[in-house]
Amino acid sequence: MVKKIKNWIALSLIPQIIFVKWLGSYPVLIENYYSDGIYPWISRFFRILYGWIPFSIGDILYFILSVLAIRYVIKHWLEIKTHPLRFLRNVLFILSVAYFSFHLLWGMNYYRQPIAQQFGLNEKHSDEELLQFVEELIVQTNRLHFNITKDTALAIVIPYSKNQIMDKTLIGYKNLEKTYPFLSYKNPSIKKSIFSTALTYMGYGGYLNPFTHEGQVNGRLPNFRFPVVAGHEIGHQIGYSAENETNFIGYLASIYNPDVYFRYAAYAYALGYGLSDVRRHDEEKFQELYAKLNPGIQKNFKEMADFWQSFQNPLEPVFKSIFNTFLKANNQAQGIKSYSAVVSLLVTYHKEHPL
Repeated sequence: MVKKIKNWIALSLIPQIIFVKWLGSYPVLIENYYSDGIYPWISRFFRILYGWIPFSIGDILYFILSVLAIRYVIKHWLEIKTHPLRFLRNVLFILSVAYFSFHLLWGMNYYRQPIAQQFGLNEKHSDEELLQFVEELIVQTNRLHFNITKDTALAIVIPYSKNQIMDKTLIGYKNLEKTYPFLSYKNPSIKKSIFSTALTYMGYGGYLNPFTHEGQVNGRLPNFRFPVVAGHEIGHQIGYSAENETNFIGYLASIYNPDVYFRYAAYAYALGYGLSDVRRHDEEKFQELYAKLNPGIQKNFKEMADFWQSFQNPLEPVFKSIFNTFLKANNQAQGIKSYSAVVSLLVTYHKEHPL
């Protein structure tokens, strides 16, 4: 009887995939009944359950499962070689359960309506609008930088611990909720990942655990980037899966924060993406714009570049490729490039809300 159940669950993986893709072609349905329906209750339940614990339950769960999987393969290697089809069935059984749980608990958010519709934004912009946005952002970032340092040559050092930054991130969300109620965030569960060093070598700033709903932030990130990344992971928690959208939400939560360091981090974050977009099309124009930045801001950008450079390794492109494939399989056609698609949201948002 147990074998038959395992067989049926294993075989259900293919129908599940077909059903999810079919259901995903109805984003209004997903939006109304999942993302704005059952999902907020699911997420809040897990955030209440695990949010009070100061360390990551999800990280520990992943570690234990990984150890058990390795142990099983070593212990049963002879049996696996003798009965490979049985082993394949067991693997498909686990994948089927994981696939179902992932989409029920969080994954269907990949198929919801774009956040641009909630904001009433057009996600397309012209080259002229991009350049105008970057020029204005340079002025504002330079101004804010000088207000903090009183010296254009000094890099900004955010004077908070990682835990303080995570606590302060909630203030930005409270302010953001007053204008955009659909971005409400209660019962926080945002933590530094136990595996921050591993995440750094993989090239990741953080991740959401879809099974425990803990927002995991890479604790090794420089404070210069930490506020927006913390806001980004909370964006995933409240039901937004697309990376450009959570980049946008993390940015908004930071500029809605009264703390001057958070607003500086947000402007610099947006500026980094904007300048990269310019650079892809016009290297000369990029150099011209970059030269307008206060030297202290350039030092902050170099701090981030040096940080990632120091952890580069031969396996990083492999992890990035796996994540790229994962994103494409989950309704993000641009894959890992979708992160930079935040520029369109930023440009069109600030057309309606000038800097």
